[in-house]
Amino acid sequence: MKLNAILVEDEEQSRTILKNYLTKYCPKVNILGEASNINEGLELIRKLDLDLVFLDVEMPYGNAFDLLDKVGDRNFETIFVTAYNHYAMDALNAHASYYLMKPIDIDELIKAVDYVAEIKTKEEALQDQVLIPKTNSVEGKITIPQQDGFEVLNTKDILYCKADDNYTQIFLNNNKKKLVSKTLKYFEDILSESGFARVHKSYLINVAEVVKYVKGKGGSVILSNGKEIMVSASKKSGLLSYFK
Repeated sequence: MKLNAILVEDEEQSRTILKNYLTKYCPKVNILGEASNINEGLELIRKLDLDLVFLDVEMPYGNAFDLLDKVGDRNFETIFVTAYNHYAMDALNAHASYYLMKPIDIDELIKAVDYVAEIKTKEEALQDQVLIPKTNSVEGKITIPQQDGFEVLNTKDILYCKADDNYTQIFLNNNKKKLVSKTLKYFEDILSESGFARVHKSYLINVAEVVKYVKGKGGSVILSNGKEIMVSASKKSGLLSYFK
């Protein structure tokens, strides 16, 4: 599995070394950003869906523990990377997954990343059991993970889903949208029996929200909110079968 991660470290040289090691020896780590202080780190954490944060302890505007206090409840793991061994107990109390000393030992870095990957794999297996609607006792509901638990959505409130690399954007009829770390194929599989049709490699739509079909090689559909979505030629017959 891929681990979405950021590096929070005030020394540019240390960030560069860690990034190079991760790129070369830990391909499962996907580095989404870097921060040089806790304010920048907090901004990235609030903006991104993360699995792992590499943290130096001593930084401008506070230390790593101040950052974690500001975050509060979190669904990512932390690996401390520091030149000071006297923070080990504090890191343990902050539920750190691993404590690496500088200069970084590559074998220890690999071990730390593998340990976090194992934790996240187990979490994802449990999360998948929650996410699959067929395991829900309430019909017409789907659950999506959040940092502090999960949110329950009515499938009828979903207008369409859009692929975003390995993520999916879910657009709702209240003009809100949700970003979920699941592929569009995942949602196609679990929503296909609830009146959703894949009309394009990037789009899955709620057929009940279609108000117009525009002819063409594949054509396009217009949804109840006015959104026009192109239909792939290969998906056209499957879509039109809903309206026969």
